Amino acid sequence: MSERNSDERTSVVEYGVRRVVIISAIMLAALMQTLDSTIINVALPYIQGNLGVAADSVTWVITGFIISNVVVIPLTPWLSMRLGRKEYFALSIAGFTIASALCGSANSFGQLVFYRVLQGAFGGGLLAVAQPLLKDTMSPEELGISQAIFAIGAVCGPALGPWIGGMLTDAYSWRWVFWVNILPGIIATAIIWTMLRNPQKAQRLPVDGLGIAFLALAVGSLQYVLDEGENKDWFSSKMICYLTVTAVIGFIAFTVRELKGTKKPIINLRLLAKRAVGVGSIISLSLGIPMFGTTLILPQYVSNILGFTATMSGDLLLVRAAPMALLTPVAGLLLQSGKVDSRAMLGTGLLITGIGSIWLALCTTSGTSFDAMMLPLIVQGVGGAILFVPLLVTVMGSVEGQESSMASAFINLFFQLGGSFASALLVTLLDRRADLHQDRLAANITLGSAPVTHLIQTAGQQAHQAVIGLWQVVTLEANAMGFADVFFAIGAAALVVLPLLFAMPKPTNTDVEIEMA
Repeated sequence: MSERNSDERTSVVEYGVRRVVIISAIMLAALMQTLDSTIINVALPYIQGNLGVAADSVTWVITGFIISNVVVIPLTPWLSMRLGRKEYFALSIAGFTIASALCGSANSFGQLVFYRVLQGAFGGGLLAVAQPLLKDTMSPEELGISQAIFAIGAVCGPALGPWIGGMLTDAYSWRWVFWVNILPGIIATAIIWTMLRNPQKAQRLPVDGLGIAFLALAVGSLQYVLDEGENKDWFSSKMICYLTVTAVIGFIAFTVRELKGTKKPIINLRLLAKRAVGVGSIISLSLGIPMFGTTLILPQYVSNILGFTATMSGDLLLVRAAPMALLTPVAGLLLQSGKVDSRAMLGTGLLITGIGSIWLALCTTSGTSFDAMMLPLIVQGVGGAILFVPLLVTVMGSVEGQESSMASAFINLFFQLGGSFASALLVTLLDRRADLHQDRLAANITLGSAPVTHLIQTAGQQAHQAVIGLWQVVTLEANAMGFADVFFAIGAAALVVLPLLFAMPKPTNTDVEIEMA
């Protein structure tokens, strides 16, 4: 256990009960972060009413969390090396837990947003650090299993969030979507602090303040543009235009700074030149649309069109999450067996996810039942179960030592940004397609058309109410058709990613040796 390799790292592989306890604590921490990315969605109307917030402002509870989260994620490898990985991870869990308690106790909207920003900042150190921790806690031969365990939290957490949030909000109050983190956070912090071992000592690394500033400016501006773009009608807003330019300049300045301007870059951008990491990051970004898209759009559809409660909406997402949770470990075992190429598995997952999404689109109407959506969502869940694990195995199997933390940060950052792109693109698409369908339907409903004339004549003195009712039906159907188009787009996005698989290298440092057919 004390052997040192070429980069002076100590093996921290664990066995037996100790391993189970440590992995459980790591997964508790990872699930806290992924659940909180979506658990609050169903509670927003309650927060708006309880704290007296305008509808266009309440989304800052989500935006503030995501912006601080994506700024911190790429910094996690540097923070882990400077503070010590165990110390930084324990600090992140403790900070996230305290911020969660403060969020639940907030007495004003301003307090809630501030505490959510803190929660997101500490949360950035949970998922990105959990992945290399799991890799190092298990032996190299168990890479498939370690990444499957991580994928359960990364993929299932966002899907389970609305379900858990709906139950807590309906049964208690919106404050419990935050307070639910307190006990798991205390347990995870105690276990990590007392049992986790560091692979190497903390290092006295220089602080690249300029690099951090450029990164925060670029990622923060981009995230704001993606989150608020549709609300502000995109580039008709001067703020969106200014921040888009700021994001571009910030990324250029950060890239030049890290590659040319400092001998001790805070982020090793050269690691993206490794084909597995570079292509894997692009695929991770692309997976944001099929993975986050349904979680984002489905609750809006069933609530606004079908009139489902928050609990029923969560139940539907649970139908999708269940096969992910059950089959993700199976995917890890298959990869570990060496009988399946990770690229072939990833391609199969994308294909199944695309089919499930298109099937769901075909079922989307203004009168779809709960049962009619179950099979398409189960198919989506099966596809999702075999998406993330092979990507993680290919990327994490191509790096060793300190590079593992940086590769993990890239994958998690791009996956998070992919979710933000999905949110921006799909919400915009929904609005545009609903308006288009409404215009087309309305064009066929004029006072000169026979059906409308008959309706008015039949309604008699209630003709005005009948016309209003007809317009409501047109609006409802147009919105339902818009949701169907979005589900089609989610399916198409999953299929469009398939050609990227040919750029992925053959996995290394794993038992997966079968060539892709």
